[in-house]
Amino acid sequence: MLILVISTIVFFLASWYFKRYLEEQEIPKGMTRGVLIFTLAATVSWGSAALVNWIQDKIDDSQATAQTSGDLSQLLKAVGKAER
Repeated sequence: MLILVISTIVFFLASWYFKRYLEEQEIPKGMTRGVLIFTLAATVSWGSAALVNWIQDKIDDSQATAQTSGDLSQLLKAVGKAER
């Protein structure tokens, strides 16, 4: 859900920025300009979603590693008791 919210916000911000930039460059409004703005904003939005997903994966991996190390010590204790 976080990815959807962030990528939507980034899409509208990127769209606004690209429109402003193209107006400063005095590129006339038209279908080609609209498609260009949409494509660039969608690409930036997709990139931000990929970045958020990567960050979430890194956070989840670090939490899983922390939990696994505790489970490993418990497993080693259980194996040690079984050998006795």
